[in-house]
Amino acid sequence: MTMQEMKFSVIMSIYQNDVPEHLHIALESLLNQTRRPDEIVIVGDGPVPAELEQVIESLPTEGSGAAGSKFKVQGSNALKRVQGSKLHTDLTELTDSITQTSRSLPLGGAEGGFNSQSSIAFGDDCHDSVNQASLLTLAAPIILNLQGHETMIRYLPQEKNRGLGAALAIAVEAAQYPYLARMDADDIAVPDRFEKQLRFLEQHPDVAAVGGMIEDFSSDPNHVTGRRIVPLESEDIHRYMRSRNGMNHVTVMFKKEELLRVGNYQPFHLNEDYYLWVRMIQQGCQLMNIPDVLVRVRAEKEQVDRRGGFPYFRDQYRVFKYMLNTGFISWPRFLLNICERGTVQLLMPLSVRCWFYQRFLRK
Repeated sequence: MTMQEMKFSVIMSIYQNDVPEHLHIALESLLNQTRRPDEIVIVGDGPVPAELEQVIESLPTEGSGAAGSKFKVQGSNALKRVQGSKLHTDLTELTDSITQTSRSLPLGGAEGGFNSQSSIAFGDDCHDSVNQASLLTLAAPIILNLQGHETMIRYLPQEKNRGLGAALAIAVEAAQYPYLARMDADDIAVPDRFEKQLRFLEQHPDVAAVGGMIEDFSSDPNHVTGRRIVPLESEDIHRYMRSRNGMNHVTVMFKKEELLRVGNYQPFHLNEDYYLWVRMIQQGCQLMNIPDVLVRVRAEKEQVDRRGGFPYFRDQYRVFKYMLNTGFISWPRFLLNICERGTVQLLMPLSVRCWFYQRFLRK
C-alpha cells in the first residue's frame, strides 16, 4: 500500500476551557498539510461554549488551502439531536462497550500478559465516563474539497464532560480509517507532519505507532521556548518508559486495529497516553519516533501548574504501580520514580517547577 492509499483520521477532543482562536489555528494547520487528512473526528467533551462549536460549524464556504487553493464546505452546519437515529444507536452502543471495558482494567502478570485476577479500580466518574451518553452530531458532516482531496469533518458532542481518555476512545471507535493521528485543540501541526509519518509507516509496516518531537511556545509560535526530545528506536523507548513517557502524545500516528487490540484509550486522568503506551509495549507493539519536530505545542504556565500537586502525583503513582504489578518495572525503579515525582510535584513551588521543567525536561 502506497502512502497516498493509506487513509487516515485525525482524532481530537475539545472541552469548555479551549480557546476558539487556538482551535481555529489547530484546524487550519491540519488542512494546510502536504498530505491532508481524510477525516477529522472531533469529540466535544461535555458542554462547550457556542464560540467553540462555531469554529467547526462556520468553516468558510471559500478559503485558501495550502497552496492558495479554494475549498468548499458541503452539507448542513446546523447542530441537530439524533436520538433514535441509526447514528445515535451505533454511538450509544459504542460508549456502552467502552464503559464495560473501563470498569475493570486488567493488571498484567509478571510476563506482561493480562491477568483477570487483578484490576485497577476507578472512581464512579470514570465508570460513567462514557455511559448513558446523550449524543449530538452534525446533521451532515462537513466535506472540504482542497485541490481534489476530500476531508470529512465529523463533530460528536457529548452532554457530559467525561475526560480525555473517554473522549478519545469514542473518537477512535467512530473513526472510519485504519490509521489514526492525534491532535490537540490548541497545538499546531507542522505542514509535512502527516506526509512524514505515513511515509515512515509505509516503510516500516511492523510499527504500530510513530511519533516525533515537539517544540514548546507560549504565545508566539515562532518563539520556541523548548523542545521535548524522546528516543527513536523501539527498545530505547521501552527503557525510557520505565521512568518517563517515551512518546509525545500529540505527535503520534497509530494503527487503529492495534489500538483496539490492547483495549483502546481508558480513563486515566492526565496519564491516558502513558498507560496506553505501556499496554501496547506489553502486548508486543513496536513504538517508534522520528527525529523531526512534528507539532508545536502551546506550553503556558497554567499547564505546568496542572502537572503539580497531590492529584497529579496520585495519578502518576497509579501508573507506576500498574507498571510494578505487571513486571514492567522493578521495586527499586518504582521507588526512585515515586521519590522523583514527589519532589517535583509536591515539594517544589510553581516557579521552581517551571524552571525545572525548562532546565531539565526540555532542550
